[in-house]
Amino acid sequence: MEKDQIIILKNRGLVSITGRDAKDFLQNIITNDINKVSRSNSIFAALLSPQGKYLYEFFVIEKNDEYLLDCDGSSAKELIKHLSKYKIGSKIEIKDISSNYVVGIISIKNFKIIQKEIGVNELTLDYRESSVFLDPRNDDLGARIISPLERLYMTIKKLRLNIGNNETYIEKAFLKGIPIEGLNNLQNQIFGLELNFEKLNAIDFKKGCYVGQENTSRIKLKNKLSKRLLPIKIIEGSINEGDAIVKDHTEIGKILISKNYPFALIKHTSDKFDYNFTFEIKGAKIKIVKPNWL
Repeated sequence: MEKDQIIILKNRGLVSITGRDAKDFLQNIITNDINKVSRSNSIFAALLSPQGKYLYEFFVIEKNDEYLLDCDGSSAKELIKHLSKYKIGSKIEIKDISSNYVVGIISIKNFKIIQKEIGVNELTLDYRESSVFLDPRNDDLGARIISPLERLYMTIKKLRLNIGNNETYIEKAFLKGIPIEGLNNLQNQIFGLELNFEKLNAIDFKKGCYVGQENTSRIKLKNKLSKRLLPIKIIEGSINEGDAIVKDHTEIGKILISKNYPFALIKHTSDKFDYNFTFEIKGAKIKIVKPNWL
């Protein structure tokens, strides 16, 4: 994002979790440590299947007496349904408040301007009745604003921002190996570590048990991570979900997201993988994009 720009994300959802058991409820099921979350700090986390496969991802923010989950808008209702399975006797209330808020992205420079204006140096701020926090996955992705729409436009005016193109943000995340669109294609297809969740600060290996923790820890401790989700550049033709990626007559990967900004699950070792190699898939030609953290 440019300094004078804000990106308003088109398809985000917001789930509210309140009640005296909200903290323990989340701690028992999500991949990250809820104890890190406060009014001055937010986290990125996920819900996995009991086998450790990816289901949902979200940011967790504390505001007033509730936890807010900033999630993919197309899966907000499914997320609430899944969370409710673990509710049992917990004294909590789970609500979809997506229609009341929007999510915007601003540059780190603008985040620092807000910090200076209100005189704090925290990673999560309360600014003009909005929650503003640095993206815990990668600083280059800027800061997120969760705000009622009318409040966001007042903030835009105060900071003298122009509304930028969503594609700029999505492409920036893509080049860092972070999918923004097509997340439902990943459900039950990929382990959390294969989705690079350790690199994205989504997993805490020191916290107690959570859903999918056993397989996640086993992969980590036994160094069995042999595949990663990586972005793909299409050089020629078109691809589809499920297409196999073959090299020297051996399948080394599979397309999981094919549209707009595609991703594939690739058998990968950072010291041997040839990023200059061109793969052919049913008439299409592709290359694997190397994220800057590899």
